[in-house]
Amino acid sequence: MRLPKMQKLFSIATVTLALSASLANAATINVYSARKEALIKPVLEQFSEKTGIDVRLLTGNGDALLARLQHEGENSPADLFLTVDAGNLHRAAEAGIFQPITSNDVLDKVPAHLHGTDNLWIGLSLRARPIFYAKDKVDPSQLNGYEDLATAAWSKNVCIRSSDNIYNQSLTAALIEHWGEEKTEQWAKGLVSNLAKPPVGGDRDQIKAVAAGVCDVAVANTYYLGLMEASDDPAEREAASKVSIFWPNQDSFGTHVNVSGIGLTQHAKHKDAAQQLIAYLLSEEAQLWYAATNNEYPAVSDVEWSERLQNWGEFKMDTIDMGILGENNADAVKLMNRAGWR
Repeated sequence: MRLPKMQKLFSIATVTLALSASLANAATINVYSARKEALIKPVLEQFSEKTGIDVRLLTGNGDALLARLQHEGENSPADLFLTVDAGNLHRAAEAGIFQPITSNDVLDKVPAHLHGTDNLWIGLSLRARPIFYAKDKVDPSQLNGYEDLATAAWSKNVCIRSSDNIYNQSLTAALIEHWGEEKTEQWAKGLVSNLAKPPVGGDRDQIKAVAAGVCDVAVANTYYLGLMEASDDPAEREAASKVSIFWPNQDSFGTHVNVSGIGLTQHAKHKDAAQQLIAYLLSEEAQLWYAATNNEYPAVSDVEWSERLQNWGEFKMDTIDMGILGENNADAVKLMNRAGWR
């Protein structure tokens, strides 16, 4: 029996919608993430609600996840690998973990210097690494740039974490690019001689040391200050209130920034859906949420900063190609070791 034309069209539309829904439900993206679950899962759930595409999340230590991806090889279920710092992203790229991102919806949203070499990964958020100083002891006019940390004026008065920390390795890698190895090594030696304490602990510990009077200046990522300002611990909030941010090298290359980033795995089974997720992570909605939640700067330049980030003030960011931070990593580590930075 022949169906009436309108009924036939309705039947075709119904089948098409059913197939689309079935495909959406069948596309399950697997994400390996070095970011804590609380800092990524809510935005993944938003994506699933909007698209019907399920996202399975595996979180863990970045090095452990990279080793797992290498071990799994072509049998890996992972479609995306998300980790922090251009140095770690470069390491994953060198290990053959990624394939190029090809979606223009993704690539066009983020400035080119925040792309990995050959578009093997892309930045999702920015973390600045400036100088923190004690409000009651330091006149910010005494500071100009990172080079100050190696001068006699700050003898035994600087706090920074160890050289095995990737954040410091990437900072040093950037300085090698800007200053050359010789000047950067002299800087590292001067920095080591100016340390107020052994370079142990995390970034929050360096900020707390400034607040406690152990040192007058420290180097740390800004989002740690944000976490302290919003902490449930009164002691952390008090420590945060005793320090201010100085944005170094505003008259030259700008304050060092790094990225959290993501790449499409070499053996991704759901390439198109995975790139759709990356595009969502770079949407205004997701970028605003992430900036407010983790106090990192949006990678998409026209997204408004959160209130806390605005309160810290505008500054000139270093626009060095993020790939260089990975390329210079080995030289940076050797240089830091020669300087006695432990």
